[in-house]
Amino acid sequence: MPAQVKVAVNYAALEETELVTLARRGDGDAFRAIMKLGNQRLFRVARAVVREDAEAEDVVQEAYLRAFTNLNSFRGEASIFTWLMRITINEANGRLRKRRPSVGLDQIEATQARGAHVIMFPNVDPTMTPESDAARAQIRRMLETAIDELPEAFRVVFVMRDIEECSIAETAEALDVLPETVKSRLHRARRLLREALSEHLASTMAEAFPFLGSRCDRIIEMVLQRLEALSA
Repeated sequence: MPAQVKVAVNYAALEETELVTLARRGDGDAFRAIMKLGNQRLFRVARAVVREDAEAEDVVQEAYLRAFTNLNSFRGEASIFTWLMRITINEANGRLRKRRPSVGLDQIEATQARGAHVIMFPNVDPTMTPESDAARAQIRRMLETAIDELPEAFRVVFVMRDIEECSIAETAEALDVLPETVKSRLHRARRLLREALSEHLASTMAEAFPFLGSRCDRIIEMVLQRLEALSA
C-alpha cells in the first residue's frame, strides 16, 4: 500500500474558522498562524493596561496558553481574536490589581471640563530627511507617553478603537461593557489626550522648524561663496 502524501496547507490563506478547527486538533502551525494574526493587537491591548513592554509580552503569552489549553470553551459566537482580547485584558487586569489600587472613574470624569478634539499627525512621507525622521520619532514618543498617562479604562478603549481600529461592538464585547460606555470612554480619552499633548507641545514650541547642523552650515558656505564671487 503506497504511503499517504501529506498535502501542504497554506495557513495564511485559511479562514479564521478553519484555523480554529485545525487548532482544536492540536495543529501547531494553526496555533502559529493565529498568533501571527493576533500578536500586535493583543500586545497593544495588554500594554495599554500594564504600561510595560516586558510585562505586556508576559501577559500575551499567558493569555495564549490559557486560551489554547481551553480552546474547546470557545463557542465561536464572536471572533477568536475578540475572545483572545478578553482573556488578555482579564490577565492584564489581574496583574494590575496585584500591583496597585484602581482609581474611580467618577474622580477622573470630575476633572474634565474642556472640548474634545484630537491632534492629528501627518502620514509618513517617503522623502523625509533624517531631521524630520528624528522629529517624527520624538512626536511618536510624546504621543506614547500621553497615551500611557491616560487612566486605564480610557487608555484601553483608546488603543482598541483609535489605534487597533476595533469596532464599537468588538470593543464592548472584549471589555464586557455597553457600547455606550465605549463611546463615552473614547470621547473622554480623546479629550484628556488632547489636553496632555497641548501641554507637551507648548513646552517644545520654541524648538519648531530647526535650522541647525548640516543645513545651517550649508547655507553659510553658499552665502560666503556668492559674496566672494561678487567681490572678485
